Amino acid sequence: MTQNTQIAIIGTGFSGLGMAIKLKEAGYNDFVILEQSDDIGGTWHQNHYPGCACDVQSALYSFSFEQNPGWSRMFAQQSEIKAYLKHCAEKYGLMKHIRLNTHVAGARFDEKTQTWKLETCDSARLWAYRQERGLNPGDKLDRKDEKLPEFSALTADILVSGMGGLSTPAYPDIKGIETFTGKRFHSQNWDHDYDLRGKRVAVIGTGASAIQFVPEVVKQAARVDLYQRTPPWIMPKPDRAIRPLEKRLFRMFPQSLNAFRQSIYWSLEARVLGFVGNPRILKLGELQARRHIRNQIPDRELRKKVTPDFHFGCKRVLISNNYYPALAQDHVDVLTDGIREVRGCVVVDRNGNEREVDCIIYGTGFRAQDPIPAGMIFGRNGRDLLNAWQDGAEAYKGTTVSGFPNFFMLMGPNTGLGHSSMVYMIESQIQYVLDALKKMDKHGWKSVDVKVDALSQYNASIHAKLGDSVWQTGCKSWYVNENGKNTTLWPGFTWQFRQQTKRFDARQYLCEPEAVEVGEAAPV
Repeated sequence: MTQNTQIAIIGTGFSGLGMAIKLKEAGYNDFVILEQSDDIGGTWHQNHYPGCACDVQSALYSFSFEQNPGWSRMFAQQSEIKAYLKHCAEKYGLMKHIRLNTHVAGARFDEKTQTWKLETCDSARLWAYRQERGLNPGDKLDRKDEKLPEFSALTADILVSGMGGLSTPAYPDIKGIETFTGKRFHSQNWDHDYDLRGKRVAVIGTGASAIQFVPEVVKQAARVDLYQRTPPWIMPKPDRAIRPLEKRLFRMFPQSLNAFRQSIYWSLEARVLGFVGNPRILKLGELQARRHIRNQIPDRELRKKVTPDFHFGCKRVLISNNYYPALAQDHVDVLTDGIREVRGCVVVDRNGNEREVDCIIYGTGFRAQDPIPAGMIFGRNGRDLLNAWQDGAEAYKGTTVSGFPNFFMLMGPNTGLGHSSMVYMIESQIQYVLDALKKMDKHGWKSVDVKVDALSQYNASIHAKLGDSVWQTGCKSWYVNENGKNTTLWPGFTWQFRQQTKRFDARQYLCEPEAVEVGEAAPV
């Protein structure tokens, strides 16, 4: 039996919940939110490793329409952010729209009916099936297998992706890793039942997640081997507890909280001048980061290991007060020779040195270049979205892709930030999608599909700006794909993106009033 809905939203993070809240406020109630996990929160539910926290101030990393006077710290930890999202879902009556443990196996655009056909199944059962069959998430399923979980059909006029770009874990390709006899897991899939006390732990990667969980691992493990490919630039973290008096002031006078939020916003916006305008400005940040290393690490050799050799800002700049002191502990070794292979419980570096370990923890981040998995979204003529992105992910205003009508992405290509809050960008895109829906209702359009020329011209302008940015100065980062194309970051001020997405520009779209044959779309 096929169920029908006007709007299907994938994900219950800031994107999915924010979209749903604004839909309800605009009078749209025929929508469902599909969530593959057993609870809401998106990345703030999936990532629960020790020390997990946000690196944007709490007052800004929240919805503008639901500001929180009760944050406990300047930079909120994972559990508090997840609780905030749960509060938003309950306050705005979203729980009845949410389907937990629902895996979206695929979505296809039906050109005859101009609707999206989705297939879903129970996430827990699918996970158990894959475990039993030894399948990875990207492996093709045998639909003839009787033990495969039952699939359900869902038809939607509009499909909104709130999956985000940092949701699929990235694993290193290491020879013999499948032979490892100890415990291994990714930071996103942290095994809290595994006791790290007294263990010999190998951590692979030194990205944003690693600098948060490594200090916690160091407190417990007997030995920590940190395999570092490239050290990140790290700044001091200006974190502290929010004082009781401040909380009372924020509750009594909401305008004071908004003023505080605005002061944070504009101070962060100023960083764009260095990232895109004049990279020489970033030398001030580099000097502060170098001072941070000197102040926290007494050993000169270790200082050399953790000091980057690339431009400040080329890769994501991180913040931490406890990472460097953790590395300076006697039972911690920072290893820079890479890993050649794994044999049983032994990790062998490229020089042939062997180290026995009990546990391997991947701090290797996410597959940012593949924000949506292959074999999931199919547009006109059955084209896979990833095939449309052979040269790298791109979208019109980070939201729509030619050949995929009525499909909107939140946190899509080139909407990421290296300086401010993604929630601001998400709210801008939500406004764009909402205005699109209103115009579709007003004019009786059945579908909207961004024109090929509009998409190409928009992305040409984006990459022209990115060409002069600090992110293109030669370092290897997840911002840039293997072809040197930056598919992730927005090259400008966030208020400029908000101006671009304030109104749905229908003239850049093929707008169809009813189902027509391919090629007969009537441009506006």
